[in-house]
Amino acid sequence: MKNKPTTPRRQFIRNIGLAVGTFSLITPQFALTACTSGGNQEGAATGTDTASSSQTPQKDKLGIALVGLGNYAGGQLAPALQETKNCYLAGIVTGTPAKAEEWKKKYNIPDENVYSYESYDDIANNPDIDIIYVVLPNAMHPEYVIRGAKAGKHMISEKPMATTVEDCQRMIDACNENKVKLSIGYRLHFEPHNQRVMELGQQKVYGNVKNISGAHSFTISDPSRWRLDKKLAGGGPLMDVGIYVVQGACYTLGETPVAVTASYGKVTKPDLFSQVEQSIHWEMEFRNGIVAKCDSSYAEGANYLKGEAENGWWELSPAYSYGGIEGKTSEGPMDLPQVNQQARQMDAFADCITHNKETSVPGEMGLRDVRILMAIYESADKGGKRVEIEG
Repeated sequence: MKNKPTTPRRQFIRNIGLAVGTFSLITPQFALTACTSGGNQEGAATGTDTASSSQTPQKDKLGIALVGLGNYAGGQLAPALQETKNCYLAGIVTGTPAKAEEWKKKYNIPDENVYSYESYDDIANNPDIDIIYVVLPNAMHPEYVIRGAKAGKHMISEKPMATTVEDCQRMIDACNENKVKLSIGYRLHFEPHNQRVMELGQQKVYGNVKNISGAHSFTISDPSRWRLDKKLAGGGPLMDVGIYVVQGACYTLGETPVAVTASYGKVTKPDLFSQVEQSIHWEMEFRNGIVAKCDSSYAEGANYLKGEAENGWWELSPAYSYGGIEGKTSEGPMDLPQVNQQARQMDAFADCITHNKETSVPGEMGLRDVRILMAIYESADKGGKRVEIEG
């Protein structure tokens, strides 16, 4: 039949979280699944069997230290580490003594696993810590990833990887030179609805993709937010949440765009947006004439990813949230589980380290995305000039 998927939905649900190594983004290492040759993700994939883990180090778990104890670390990563199977919260790095005391008590973290930014390099001597997750403002990622790599620890950088292409490359080089793995915090690669979009687009379940559209926006009203400081953030909503839309278009097709065009939106709140854009619209051109139309803003709300193919369509709305993601296709609702995205993400990376496999969200993907973001800004700065993406 015209609209019948080539991969039955029930079979796909069973396969979520299992490493099939079929789907790739740009190169074989950018796989849809957790690692190129598999991972212990069955419990995370179904949303079951995720009992809270003890803070007592276990031989079969890797220790993670969080650098920066802001909202994301406290509200998402630390709770997720109570559900992980392959790793646990082993240490913290913070510049706030009061936060250190609070976290030590809440998560039973020993004194010797608590570091300041000044004592950070001493983490090299701590066998409890195998992985460092940098959750600082964007411009600070390179310093702490590079220092962590020199300490011999495997690294996760929150997105965006950095604020310049050059810094991304320095981070990759440091990890390679010190023989440690580097991953980017792209949690949606481990989320079933977004994985289904990867399958629909990359496997051409409804035929060739014709077009893509997406938006991710939210409202900022607090002028003290670091996200409004260009020196720390590198830009506005494009760097913060627009990157999810860039990602969504890329993993729908499994390709990198060949060119972009972009324009800034009108500034209605100049007191807030004197350094970074208030909103931005861009289009990404892919091979075969496919275009993705994208938006991001700090002055309104939006959260969706859509695709249209020759014989059907799909939509995620919300598409990029920490939970509650919903999807539908031209055949009906997506019947897929809700999962702890961060737990799956960190468990997958720990599994890759334990079994010496490549992560599906490596530093090279982070560099690719920052290159795309810089091209979008270049186009908008030049009044919508078409900018080609370097290979």
